[in-house]
Amino acid sequence: MDQLKNSSQETRLHFLDYWRIIRIRKTVILAVFLLVVITATVVTLMYPESFASVARIQVDQEKTDIGGVGSLGNLGSGFDPYFLLTEFETIQSHAVLTGVIDAMDLKAKWGKKYNNGVPMSESDVEDMIKGRLDLRNIRNTKFIEIKAYSDSAQEAADLANQIAQSYRDYRAKEYNDLKNHGITSLKKQLEDQDATIATLQSNVDDLRVKLNIPDVYANASSAAPLMTADRLRELGSLRISKEAEYNQQATLLAGLRTLDRTNHDSLRKALPIAYTDTELNSLTSELDMAEQNLIKIEVDYSAEHPKYQNAKKAVDDLKRKIDERVDGILLGLQQKVDSAKSFLDTITHEIDEAQKSDIQMASRSAPYFAAKKALDNANRWRDTLSMKTEQEKVDVSLPKARMVTVMDPAVPLNKAVRPNKPLNIVLGVVFGLVVGVGLAFFIEYLDTSVKTIDDVERTLGSPVLGVIPQNIGLIMNEGAESPHAEAYRVLRTNILFSRKDDKLNTVVVVSAGAGEGKSTTAFNLATIFAQNGARVLVVDSDLRRPTLHKINGVTNALGLTNYLLKQNTLDEVIQTTKVPTLHLMASGKLPSSSIGILSSAAMKALITELKGRYDFVVFDSPPIMGVSDASILASEVDMTLQVIQYRRYPQPMNIRAKQMIEKVGGNLLGIVLNNINMSQDESYYYYSGYYHDYYYSKNADSEPTETGTAVAGTAAKPESIKSKY
Repeated sequence: MDQLKNSSQETRLHFLDYWRIIRIRKTVILAVFLLVVITATVVTLMYPESFASVARIQVDQEKTDIGGVGSLGNLGSGFDPYFLLTEFETIQSHAVLTGVIDAMDLKAKWGKKYNNGVPMSESDVEDMIKGRLDLRNIRNTKFIEIKAYSDSAQEAADLANQIAQSYRDYRAKEYNDLKNHGITSLKKQLEDQDATIATLQSNVDDLRVKLNIPDVYANASSAAPLMTADRLRELGSLRISKEAEYNQQATLLAGLRTLDRTNHDSLRKALPIAYTDTELNSLTSELDMAEQNLIKIEVDYSAEHPKYQNAKKAVDDLKRKIDERVDGILLGLQQKVDSAKSFLDTITHEIDEAQKSDIQMASRSAPYFAAKKALDNANRWRDTLSMKTEQEKVDVSLPKARMVTVMDPAVPLNKAVRPNKPLNIVLGVVFGLVVGVGLAFFIEYLDTSVKTIDDVERTLGSPVLGVIPQNIGLIMNEGAESPHAEAYRVLRTNILFSRKDDKLNTVVVVSAGAGEGKSTTAFNLATIFAQNGARVLVVDSDLRRPTLHKINGVTNALGLTNYLLKQNTLDEVIQTTKVPTLHLMASGKLPSSSIGILSSAAMKALITELKGRYDFVVFDSPPIMGVSDASILASEVDMTLQVIQYRRYPQPMNIRAKQMIEKVGGNLLGIVLNNINMSQDESYYYYSGYYHDYYYSKNADSEPTETGTAVAGTAAKPESIKSKY
């Protein structure tokens, strides 16, 4: 919740800062505002009146009432997003404007009107027309508004209508010229193509005779092969299958031949597996059974036994039959391999011979077919040209739709459109206000002087103890109850609560530069202390430009320098004032040989003695940036007040002054902001004016009570202060 309150207050303060700048710079804002408004008004009233007239036309791309030959009806040429923009430039082109100039005789007419009777050049008239022309497209339509301006309502209407008419004539002429020129060009190309075809035909006939091209090839587009593609593919497939069959059988035969050479029994066993033969398989099975029977007989009978002999003979007969069958199979395989090889060689030879013949024929007839192809291409192109020519002839003869139609002719309007006096004056008011406020803020941005308490506390890091209004006089003359006295009472209260020890009672008032009001501040502060009952001495230690004796109307013949030079006693140099408890020590005359008199031991002794005599001693010093006297005083007295005049010197100068005080060891209590214009800067009103208005209005019938307000967050206790001083 507290964060929201702080944020709201900060925003309000920023707004007040802007309002403060506007109030302070109101003279600049008002001057710029009046200058701009008066200038805009005078220029508007002096500007010659101008009339405007608008002709509205509809613009289409080139098309006919019905579709041309070969088209799908009257579909137009499609949407072109740049078409209307292009036509804007066409309307303002030389080709269109020349027709306007000639039709209205503008060279002579405007020469009399604007060129002292001398006819104007065509380029100058074109530039004038462009300057008076405003083209605008009605959104999402094909309509163009042609607005023309002139000092005559009738001339404006005539100019807009003539531009529309000239543009329409130009589009129609351009379309016709383009079509006619195209037809002529097509005819010329057609004639050239006929001549080319005749030459190519003669070349084809010569090549046919020369190369002995058969009639079967004469009308073909290329030499036909002796073997058809289907037959070639068939032979190719057959060759592949026969080649695979041959390779398989040859491989099998070679393997069996190897076994035959090594082991006849192995051949008998391997052949049934590699080659399928029913009889061989049957014999092999019988052999297996006979061998098994022989093995059984061997167990019971000897080799000489008839049963054994019969069984052995059966086995041998079966082996002989199997060997004969194997030999027959091998012989059959050899014949199949030889037959497949012969057939494969025949197919391969046939294919090779056909391809060789085709290559020879193609090579021999290539020039003829190349010439024939060129002739065919030329004939096709000739047919295309002929068709395009006839189509364009028909298109030209078709009725044309208007590409530019004047929908609303321009009519004279007797009400001037330029200048728009109310609008110009309103814009002048707005622009003047913006420029004035902008200039005020720019000047404020360039102004680096002290403007607010925040500026002081942020840049100098010191509290603001008092805010003194503008054009304040001497409190001694105005009286203790004057509204201005309250500002100094606030300052006095904050000084009392800012000092760390009650024994600190000497204070020097310094400033960065001259004219910041430190002398008035010092004397009025001393007066406030004295009016509260304290014994106060104000010392004019500005030896270069003393001021306090002039304020009080006393002599400067005796003063500080006389005492320090031991020419007079202390009592002799102290003078009284209208306030009984307030005394004054003028500066006295400064001898040229005693420039460093303030840094002498006598000055230190004087300060010590004055501390004992008076409750408060206030020293007025020269500007700290000008001479070293102020720095010396700041190092010798108990407290230092720095006076900064509102909006006078840049902030770096005040920062440098504070650094000089701290460098010499001065005790800087705080800052006094002087010469504040309360009527312009409302942010300071609450430090002084509001209190006075409220306090004295509530206590008008009673005796005023002294009070004070701590500026830098210090709680004032005026009753205890009054009782003490």
